[in-house]
Amino acid sequence: MAIKHEVPLHPQAQFFGAGPYPARRAAIAVAAILAGLVLTMIWSAPFVDSVIGDSVANGLLGYDAKATPISGVLAGTLFAFVSGLAGSFTACNIAAFGAVAPLVGGEAGGKRSFATTLKPLGWISAGMLAVSVVYGVIVALVGTKMPQFSTAKTTGLSARSVQSMVAFGVVGLAFLLMGLIALGILRNPLAGFVRRHPAAPLVLMGALIGGFLIGRPYPLFRIMFRSAAEQHNVIYGAAAFALQSVGNIVVMAVLFLILTHATGGRVQRWLAAKPARIATVTGVALLVGGTFTLLYWDVRVLGRLGYIWFPMISW
Repeated sequence: MAIKHEVPLHPQAQFFGAGPYPARRAAIAVAAILAGLVLTMIWSAPFVDSVIGDSVANGLLGYDAKATPISGVLAGTLFAFVSGLAGSFTACNIAAFGAVAPLVGGEAGGKRSFATTLKPLGWISAGMLAVSVVYGVIVALVGTKMPQFSTAKTTGLSARSVQSMVAFGVVGLAFLLMGLIALGILRNPLAGFVRRHPAAPLVLMGALIGGFLIGRPYPLFRIMFRSAAEQHNVIYGAAAFALQSVGNIVVMAVLFLILTHATGGRVQRWLAAKPARIATVTGVALLVGGTFTLLYWDVRVLGRLGYIWFPMISW
């Protein structure tokens, strides 16, 4: 007798292990992890951070974002959003796009209105802002004493690097575990909780995206970080960090809405034709993002500093 899978209130909750699962889940997981490894090896931080990120920020702000000091609270909040948007494709934010597949997969159960589609984005934003706002307040209170504030040059691991490694290491491991659960390789220990609170996975995803700020070394973010730390204004700190996070997910949210509403339902129909496809695309997206985040910010950093060998292609 076939097992009936009930669709929860928020269908995206199925990416936390509700199934059905693909037949060759182990092979799919290995392929996704290898893809994350290759992405780590070929990633060019100078190109993404400077050519893309700086160009976007300079174009939107109308001045050199790195060379021009932040002149006040209003300028700082605008800078926070723009720098977050400009940093959408940086290594410290690329894992956020792993949320697109779960979101689109959650819309595969049928046609939904635009307003209904915004609900999962709201849950992600709730988790994200809970973390970024609290961290912004902490930075405003004690930020000048935190490793991220330091500009010290070192030949080895700095305190700032260690903070990045810890923060992104935790996020990367979380994405990997979520990917393995989505594919059905690992059992979800919180399955009962998710059934009672189907929006919980989206809130967790948002909290992980908000957590990017805790370790983020992106130059434009650090300019905003130092401004908030020196102002010691908790309202400014909370607002700036919230807007930085919002800027981080704008492109991801637009991509999700395009795939959901601008394709005539073709993506949803393709996913719904074989329900295991939802678990497949979700698991792959999370595993690629998690592998890249963990390897880039922990293993590749150690390789760049000469502690271990790690293959990297410079371009």
